[in-house]
Amino acid sequence: MEHLLKIEGLTKHYPEFSLQDVSFSVPGGSIMGFVGENGAGKTTTIKLILDEFPRDGGSVTVFGRDNREAGREIREDIGVVFDDAHFHEIFTAQEVGAFLKDCYRKWDAACYDALLKRLELPAKKRIKEFSRGMRMKLSIAAAMAHRPRLLLLDEPTSGLDPIVRDEVLELFQEFIGDEEHAVLFSSHITEDLEKVADYVTFLHRGRVVFSEPKDTLLYGWGVIRCGREQLAGIDPADAAAVRSGDFETRVLVKDREAAARKYRGMLVDRASLEEIMVLYGRGDRA
Repeated sequence: MEHLLKIEGLTKHYPEFSLQDVSFSVPGGSIMGFVGENGAGKTTTIKLILDEFPRDGGSVTVFGRDNREAGREIREDIGVVFDDAHFHEIFTAQEVGAFLKDCYRKWDAACYDALLKRLELPAKKRIKEFSRGMRMKLSIAAAMAHRPRLLLLDEPTSGLDPIVRDEVLELFQEFIGDEEHAVLFSSHITEDLEKVADYVTFLHRGRVVFSEPKDTLLYGWGVIRCGREQLAGIDPADAAAVRSGDFETRVLVKDREAAARKYRGMLVDRASLEEIMVLYGRGDRA
């Protein structure tokens, strides 16, 4: 299986924050969900993939090539969507397409027009009149119309209603229909990732906590729900994270079935991506 994106030991230091030894890979034909709290380092990671500023350590390999040594060629095959459109408000969607066709060798005007129609974007309306959701859809259309192999998405469904979000997610799934394309999908909407992601990488305070197949997380991991007095009966080695509240204690475990057999008197549920993030992010220990 070819990895279209491979990050190893990626490091970037700032006075009050450090991205530390980040490593994960995105195979062709897959969507990698990239999750973490605000300030965890997700956008910094994406910008380092694009070589927007120098890294302090590690490597970024895109399509088998170092992203610094072959930056221009690599960026031709990367589509990028950040959490807001960066096109000037005086332009129309049609004018954006006319501008971008001179920026990309593989710009596909027919594809762009088809995406505008599919996403119900008016070609001749000024961007200043677009809603936030319409601006996001325009960014997605522009990112996909130059036929990239890799999409880097930073909150691409933010501001979209559930119906449009579902349609956009379908676009991303169609995009990876073969093993020649892949998506790195950063989002706080874990429901979207549960629908379409094949893998999930969780970044917490600048470090990778885990990078796992989504099905392993959703069907293998679990949450023990118990009272505080029962917590003493749980082996600390089984607890990936613990969160105690006024009425319930939740214990994150990486093997739900084994925990259910071992702790027969306790309720062991499946864990959602959101619950895994919250327990790791706010847990009493991990």
